Amino acid sequence: MAQIVVRQIPEEVHRALKAQAAAHGRSAEAELREIIARAVLPQSRPRAGDLMRSIWSGAETDDLSVERDRTPAKPAGFE
Repeated sequence: MAQIVVRQIPEEVHRALKAQAAAHGRSAEAELREIIARAVLPQSRPRAGDLMRSIWSGAETDDLSVERDRTPAKPAGFE
């Protein structure tokens, strides 16, 4: 895992970081990792349903009918 050294953090910021970390029950280093991750990573990845909906957005689907096949599946035979 990569490491980063951050120098010259104002004392007020360092105290606030330690207080926030204590409130969350973790070390200042763990708190800082969480803060950085939230700042640079996407808040949520697209979900499969959202991606499928985006593919079909704008398509004419008024006459499309999708019905579920409720026929029970047959077990696989290995003989």
